[in-house]
Amino acid sequence: MNASDSKVDVNQTRRGRILNPADLQAYIDRHELQARLVVLPVPTPTVEAAAKAVGIGPAQIIKSLLFWIKSEPILVVARGLFRVDPRLLARHFRVGRKQVKLVGAGDVLQISGYPIGAVPPFGHHTTLKTLMDAGVLQDQEVYAGGGAMNYLMRVSPEEILRVTGATVLELQTLDSTG
Repeated sequence: MNASDSKVDVNQTRRGRILNPADLQAYIDRHELQARLVVLPVPTPTVEAAAKAVGIGPAQIIKSLLFWIKSEPILVVARGLFRVDPRLLARHFRVGRKQVKLVGAGDVLQISGYPIGAVPPFGHHTTLKTLMDAGVLQDQEVYAGGGAMNYLMRVSPEEILRVTGATVLELQTLDSTG
């Protein structure tokens, strides 16, 4: 999808402002969430870099991805080393595979307020319908996008479920690229 195919009307998104870790912390505080932002000395553009920076295994790093399902943005919270299978999303929403597309970087920023690689599972411009891969529940604590490339958010999968009301499904296959 290129910029001219964007499904997001800039005037319809809430404020169009880029959010940052301070905005995420304000959201956490306002809602009294059990989550903590961790400031890192270096950017963490990959799952492996993020895991190394906080001294954990890569399985505890999760990602928040946006998919278009028809024309609706859906947030998927998944383990970082695995690939979300679009066929499983299509099956869940009872749509054809071609109606499931990963949201492009510009639209991710417009919809969530955060850049790709720093998107948290909550605290976005708008409330998003959320799915969580069942594999995320294997750990008591995970690290998610923290609003910037040098921030992570430490949180339990249960807290993510509580805050987002996510539906838990099997959505992933192993992705060796991380």
